[in-house]
Amino acid sequence: MIRQFLITSFAPDRLVRGLIMVKLDFGGVKETVVTRKEYTVKKAQEALKDEIVVTLGYGIQGRAQSLNMRDNGIKVIIGQENTGVHKAYYDLAVEDGWVPGKTLFSMEEAAKQGTIKQFLLTDSGQREMWPTVKKTLKQGDALYFSHGFSIVYGNITNVVPPKNIDVILVAPKGSGTSVRRNFVDGSGINSSFAVYQDFTGRAEERTKAMGIAIGSGYLFPTTFEKEVYSDLTGERGVLMGALAGIMEAQYNTLRERGHSPSEAFNETVEELTQSLIRLVDENGMDWMYCNCSETARIGALRWRTRFRDCAKPLFDSLYDLVASGEETRIVLERSSESNYRQKLADELKEMGNSEMWRAGATVRSLRPKKKATNEQPKK
Repeated sequence: MIRQFLITSFAPDRLVRGLIMVKLDFGGVKETVVTRKEYTVKKAQEALKDEIVVTLGYGIQGRAQSLNMRDNGIKVIIGQENTGVHKAYYDLAVEDGWVPGKTLFSMEEAAKQGTIKQFLLTDSGQREMWPTVKKTLKQGDALYFSHGFSIVYGNITNVVPPKNIDVILVAPKGSGTSVRRNFVDGSGINSSFAVYQDFTGRAEERTKAMGIAIGSGYLFPTTFEKEVYSDLTGERGVLMGALAGIMEAQYNTLRERGHSPSEAFNETVEELTQSLIRLVDENGMDWMYCNCSETARIGALRWRTRFRDCAKPLFDSLYDLVASGEETRIVLERSSESNYRQKLADELKEMGNSEMWRAGATVRSLRPKKKATNEQPKK
């Protein structure tokens, strides 16, 4: 994930099949990216005017991407089953305005109609539904992913596409909730993009058009392999696993030394999420340091290297396990267990019911309420 970039030149860098791209300086390294300034929504609409985009799976990413495309004037239909554990997603699609028999169909029926098939089921769901989706693929179709998992680990997932289609990827660097929320507020989530297989000669154009159509802030190139390696490392590391683990460690240390739950939570989570991380978001980590006390700066700079050096071997081990396929094997093995959903619910319940996150619920309830934007200050 890239926090910011320095624009050294905004002149077009190159023209790829009629698509203007720009080269920007990311921390001293020049990268070619696609922004909405050069590749507009209007261009995306033109590129996709003869396509029928089918979103297979109305989960977190499927819902967000399909709604954004619909709002951007792209022809979209939904493929979602209406039975068992899938019914709740089907009902949500109906609630969102997708019409059964017109824009909402079963997975197979929708896939038959689509020319660009967004395969947005869970990784285990993709392995399960692949035989159904595969038989609907027509020559010249595009198979679209938002994660390289199924393709990169095809020897485990058995997702091996035929040679007569395009295989493309647009991977938003955020949850589906943020993809939709940022689109609605007029911003966007940055996304990586890649072409695994170009049968039609239009795969790159299709990919970039889809990336803009789903509301990406800007697009940066990657490969299926690099996307999945970085994504699995990030999720297990800083984005989720490491973040949760280090918070728990600090909270427990403070509690063991006699600090109250409210004090421990405020010093561990609340100050980070409500103050400091917002400063990092605005202008970077160094800027955040400059907006903290001298005592905080000196201490943080001193301990930063200790945490980095301690964590680096763990991240090296994590990356190697991702690259070897071991993490993939574990994911598919556990997600296929008959009691997986109950185990997941139990693990999340254990986290949510911990003292730390129960304390957090109380802290959040005490935050001052935001004033309505149209509220006038009292005289």
